[in-house]
Amino acid sequence: MGLQPLEFSDCYLDSPWLRERIRSHESELDRTNKFLKELLKDGKNLIAATKSLSTAQRKFANSLRDFKFEFIGDAETDDERCIDASLQEFSTFLRNLEEQREIMALSITETLIKPLERFRKEQLGAVKEEKKKFDKETEKNYSILDKHLSLSAKKKEPHLQEADCQVEQNRQHFYELSLEYVCKLQEIQERKKFEFVEPMLAFFQGIFTFYHQGYELAKDFNHYKLELQINIQNTRNRFEGTRSEVEELLKKIQTNPQEHKRAGAFTMEGYLYVQEKRPAPFGSSWVKHYCTYKKDSKTFTMYPFEHRSGGKIGDGENFTLKYCIKRYTDSIDRRFCFDVEAVERPGVLITMQAFSEEDRCLWMEVLDGKGAGFLTLSRSTRRTEGGAQLDKNGLEIVKNCIHAVETMGINDQGLYRVVGVSSKVQRLLSLLLDVKTCDVDLHSGEWEVKTITSALKLYLRSLPEPLMTYELHEQFINPAKSGSPESRVNAIHFLIYKLPDKNREMLDILIKHLANVSKHAKQNLMTVANLGVVFGPTLMRPQEETVAGIMDLKFQNIVVEILIENHKKIFSNPPDDSVGEPLSMSISPPSAPPRQSRRQRNKRPLAVYNLCLELDNIENNSPPKEDTPTGSIDSLSPQPLTPTVCPITEEKNHLSAESALDWAISPPSPVHSAMVSWMNSEPCASSTESAFPAKAAQSRHPELEEASSLLASLTALCDKPESTSYRKAKAVFPCEAEHSSELSFQVGAVFEDVHYSREPGWLEGTLNGKTGLIPQNYVEFL
Repeated sequence: MGLQPLEFSDCYLDSPWLRERIRSHESELDRTNKFLKELLKDGKNLIAATKSLSTAQRKFANSLRDFKFEFIGDAETDDERCIDASLQEFSTFLRNLEEQREIMALSITETLIKPLERFRKEQLGAVKEEKKKFDKETEKNYSILDKHLSLSAKKKEPHLQEADCQVEQNRQHFYELSLEYVCKLQEIQERKKFEFVEPMLAFFQGIFTFYHQGYELAKDFNHYKLELQINIQNTRNRFEGTRSEVEELLKKIQTNPQEHKRAGAFTMEGYLYVQEKRPAPFGSSWVKHYCTYKKDSKTFTMYPFEHRSGGKIGDGENFTLKYCIKRYTDSIDRRFCFDVEAVERPGVLITMQAFSEEDRCLWMEVLDGKGAGFLTLSRSTRRTEGGAQLDKNGLEIVKNCIHAVETMGINDQGLYRVVGVSSKVQRLLSLLLDVKTCDVDLHSGEWEVKTITSALKLYLRSLPEPLMTYELHEQFINPAKSGSPESRVNAIHFLIYKLPDKNREMLDILIKHLANVSKHAKQNLMTVANLGVVFGPTLMRPQEETVAGIMDLKFQNIVVEILIENHKKIFSNPPDDSVGEPLSMSISPPSAPPRQSRRQRNKRPLAVYNLCLELDNIENNSPPKEDTPTGSIDSLSPQPLTPTVCPITEEKNHLSAESALDWAISPPSPVHSAMVSWMNSEPCASSTESAFPAKAAQSRHPELEEASSLLASLTALCDKPESTSYRKAKAVFPCEAEHSSELSFQVGAVFEDVHYSREPGWLEGTLNGKTGLIPQNYVEFL
């Protein structure tokens, strides 16, 4: 049951029951006051905890933002780049969430804490003051009444009447104060229901708004989350494939280390202990050195190195080897020693100690030493399994296996990933390779689909050379490491038609089949990415088995994915019909220059390869069409190329040969190796004579001579040391800065000290005393 109402008429009676009801109301208000105190305290703690959480999450977001993944090799895949950028996205998401949380904390203060404090102080505080007055007046009223009633009846009448009047006035005042107090008690009991609950409603509305905004952020994040999950799954699949290859290579090296020794720049290298003689009576000491030797120039180099001294490499010492001779144990108290003499120091022998007798024999054989029997340094060549050949019989094997797979098990889950029993696979492949038994009925039910798919993969791996050849291996890998999707397709399209006809024919049949397999991915679970993982090492294995080569497996997978996704375009027509400038730089028209955002600053074109394609087209009397769209490489690689324009005609790219050389004045260090590797690949020859076989071609194409001189100039630039050129530039388009590191400017602004920035696609210059970044396609050099 609730509180009893306080009747105004009862105030004139001032009965004990009224006093009891008043005490009940007062106790309820005291309870409410205590509750509000605790609630306000908890609310302030909540705000403090919210601020602490916000600070911790902001710190967490900053930690995510500042961390960068390192990768093995010289480039990342698109999936790996997305995974690297994911930490930035997570950081941005958290910071956006914390902005809403801070707004919510301010809302708690304004909508809950302050109104409740005001209600407690103004309303409940006023009731307390009224209670004090009421208690004081009650005490006064009953005290006066007691005195009045104790007056003697013998007092004079006027005195008694005056006393009666005073008592009556006091009683009326008491009744008025009692009425006001009772009214205030009942009023506050009713007022607290909305004065207290309304701020609570606003508080929860703020919480709901915060979580709703979080829900909206989550919805916006959902698309990115799904893409990132695909990127992670693709990267995990590639990792599994790479790990299996690495484990296989590890086992091979453990079995026979010498057979899988890397072919380095040196004929021989390794650790040797070198005797360093000291003046008497100190004797000599033996110091460990890492030694290298080049047999063609007879250059021997020694680097002092000791792991226990902090792992620092000492200064190298070079000398030209004169001769080497074995040192026998009767002349020295150490084993495995040999002496060498340097041309620069005749008559002075340097004594060295190998780790073992075998190690000494290896060194002495390389150094043409005397006085020891040597081991033979020979490397076994790659063995082929089963005698697989890229001939008519091989083409029939591939066709028969593909037909059997497509008719019997195109929907089998894990097609090409589920392997068959090794003995059965070897037996089937032997039957297929044998001319007498090659006509095997694969539809007879004797052979499982997984056996057929494994035999097909084994046949392709057993070829003396992979379908996409050792010669073009690096050229196929390079476009996959960087570039926009369109430029990658164009580059690979061009390279496919550099393959031998029989390779391209078999590859066409196989890729068409894999595209058909991917169309049934809902049933067989073999997406394009999964097929790339399976067939990347099969079609593009490197010539030398190394860890670095295995790290490129992910790019081999990407090449296979591109072939599957674009098989109709790539294999239906040669590149001259569809590929004009696969990797050229996209030059913006003067009317609409592209504004690169901060997320797009890593776009890097690769133009030298495009120039080679232009020269090849001209040489074959098939110049590219003027309206052929140009592509650009969208690279997030840590070491991409600085934009280098190689125009053939001024009308085509709106740039002259002179401006093209201006763009190539100061390329970063990675440009040299990358440009040379592209320029050394066919059809771009290393010399002017190979690129331009006949003067007749020059007469038919006037721009050919300009392109020839440009190519020679670019080649020469690659061999020059890195330099920095500071020039003036003029703005041809207006630009509004999107970041504090960028400059805002209008058309006609002149920049001082302009040079290439570390930000790809951007220049750095000074305008009106302020230095910042400038989009390079917004200005022209003066």
